[in-house]
Amino acid sequence: MKSNLVPNIIPFLVAPGYAHTQAWVQALQTAMPEEQLVAFGDMSDAAKAACKVAIVANPNPAELQQLPQLQWVHSVWAGVERLVADLGKTDLEIVRLVDPQLASTMAEAVLTWVLYLHREIPVYARQQVQKKWQPREYVAASQRTVSLLGLGALGEAAAQSLLQAGFTVCGWSRSPKLIAGVECFNGENELPAMLAKTDILVCLLPLTPDTRGLINARILALLPQGASLINFARGAIVNDDDLRAALESEHISHTVLDVFDIEPLPVSEWQWQHPHVSVLPHCAAPTDRKTASAIVAENIRLYRLSGELPQTVDITRGY
Repeated sequence: MKSNLVPNIIPFLVAPGYAHTQAWVQALQTAMPEEQLVAFGDMSDAAKAACKVAIVANPNPAELQQLPQLQWVHSVWAGVERLVADLGKTDLEIVRLVDPQLASTMAEAVLTWVLYLHREIPVYARQQVQKKWQPREYVAASQRTVSLLGLGALGEAAAQSLLQAGFTVCGWSRSPKLIAGVECFNGENELPAMLAKTDILVCLLPLTPDTRGLINARILALLPQGASLINFARGAIVNDDDLRAALESEHISHTVLDVFDIEPLPVSEWQWQHPHVSVLPHCAAPTDRKTASAIVAENIRLYRLSGELPQTVDITRGY
């Protein structure tokens, strides 16, 4: 019925101080011209009272509470652990972003930094400072085993890019997965076997109660001497003290960290100065506003037509 297609006001709610609100509102409005997109601060009291769906980017929970009829929110981020934590116990349905472009961007980042470690760029960088001319013995990609923690959409895309580059690829997930060319492991009991054969470990897991602090001294000790770590997931998955100890003992040769417990990473933190740490400013896989807006628009369009929600977040699992 056409009554479902009349303009509707949809607010965009963000974290305090977020700098790109208007850019998102414009991108979302372009993607769904049948709706009326506004920043939360531009809503009238009447619009707040009638609002049933909102688009969010780690919003202030107090602002969501000003929308008494709100039924569900669509996050423009793939990770929703902060949103879940901020909302606490709630009946509000949460839809997270699932964007193939994000998976492609992450796969590109994984391949980039795996190659960085595979071709021993950190070693050559240190040798340059020392004015040391010493070629390293070449190791073929097929002789390096890259293991992925997490085989969701991001992990599968990363696995494909690594396979195409010639690496031996393993992957681990909570439940069984089958990916052509990838040796798949699942469950806690099978994790040690994968770690034992891993040269470069890449973390792409969501942050949940089960994964918080997962990469600790015990897990790091299961990796071979001289293995490397890339964390493109969430900072809280890695125990920083245990990682530092593993680096100091040279059990872990190098780590690439894109995510941290506190962001931006404070200038006083040890990771900035450590010679075996590469610090990135949470840039591995930024959300593409255009593709993300198109996905959000289609999900809301289907909701308007059918009344059915897209797949929602399992609050107990956190994703």
